[in-house]
Amino acid sequence: MGLTLTQKIIARAAGVTSVAPGEIVTCRVDLAMMHDSGGPRRVGPMLERLGAKVWDPSKVVVIADHYVPAIDADSAAILDLTRKWVKAAGITRFHDMQGICHVVLPERGHLRPGLFAVGGDSHSPTAGAFGCFMFGVGATEMAGVLVTGAIWLRVPQEHSVRWDGRLTTGVVAKDMVLAMCRTISLNGIKYGVVEYAGEAIAALSMSERMVLTNMTAELGAQTGIIAPDRTTVAYLAEVGVDAPDAITWQSDADSTPFKRWAFDATSLEPQIAAPHSPANSAPAREHRGTAIDQCYIGACTGAKLSDLHMAAEILKGRKVAPGTRLLVAPASTRITAIAAADGTLATLAEAGAILLPSGCGACAGLGAGLLAENEVCLSSTARNFKGRMGAASALVYLGSPYSVAAAAVAGHIVDPRELLAEQAAA
Repeated sequence: MGLTLTQKIIARAAGVTSVAPGEIVTCRVDLAMMHDSGGPRRVGPMLERLGAKVWDPSKVVVIADHYVPAIDADSAAILDLTRKWVKAAGITRFHDMQGICHVVLPERGHLRPGLFAVGGDSHSPTAGAFGCFMFGVGATEMAGVLVTGAIWLRVPQEHSVRWDGRLTTGVVAKDMVLAMCRTISLNGIKYGVVEYAGEAIAALSMSERMVLTNMTAELGAQTGIIAPDRTTVAYLAEVGVDAPDAITWQSDADSTPFKRWAFDATSLEPQIAAPHSPANSAPAREHRGTAIDQCYIGACTGAKLSDLHMAAEILKGRKVAPGTRLLVAPASTRITAIAAADGTLATLAEAGAILLPSGCGACAGLGAGLLAENEVCLSSTARNFKGRMGAASALVYLGSPYSVAAAAVAGHIVDPRELLAEQAAA
């Protein structure tokens, strides 16, 4: 029986020829990523008590994205600690206030197919879009990695998720994920790995593939992965990564997944997830008329350049509805610069959007954009758990950037395809 892409990566990291689901192995880590929230302030004291140093500073990436920019003395102290720890540890791959970690990692060329990586954040599976095996770990596990350069792992079961057909206008990766959350359920794939494939997956851009692997965490999986192809190679070349063996990282034709899931992209409609779970999703038309106080385009899943372009398609020549506010927090400073240069930010600003700094912000319950008691928000973020974005009584719905922008214009939830059709007809 052949090996899956995941098994090949784990086997290489473990220094063996093959591995099987359920087997426990110790793997050498190619890359460890931390951010300011769960990183130095958590692992620093552990290493100090152990009298230990970072095993290889060149393999560690630290990104300050949660408490940026500092809004109070506590936030400033966390950032100050992060900067001082990075310098003392000799870590040169430090991105301070440059964007959200899951977007900055590939954007700055830190990822390549075949990597075995860990991240101090639950959405670290984002890297799987690039053919990496990357999963989230807690501070104690990260401390162990920083000292030894290794981590033990139980080889996960493989789940094959196939999307056939093609997405139609106004339907994007976020809609695919929300549909999967409903069908598979939250935590429906426990300690598994999801490999995405199919015609619809192959047609997605890298930024859209990142949405799928990122939100694999909501399915309960350890991580998600997509086999590299020409789209992957083109992205890597654009960010300066030379990966001549990229496309060789594939599952064997005779590998057998533990379970198969099949979805039809052609029939998929725009999805909205109701409070307080991504699994509470349904077609946008079923939520039509739900009044929205705040629309939020931000986070690692919903504020990449392609996401801002989606919002601009809806907002061009239109205005945000009275009584509704639209907040936009680009996922990185590079994205902000490109969106400024190509006119996207101007389109958003002219419509009445309020531009926020790059960072995790309101998605993580930090910084600007938090919700007051009983407010209703439609957000492009990955999660809508109770109290995550502010007051516990606030209601957060999830949708694609198309859906969020459309609700900002209408003042309530609508099917974004209606507004896109109006734009096309104008």
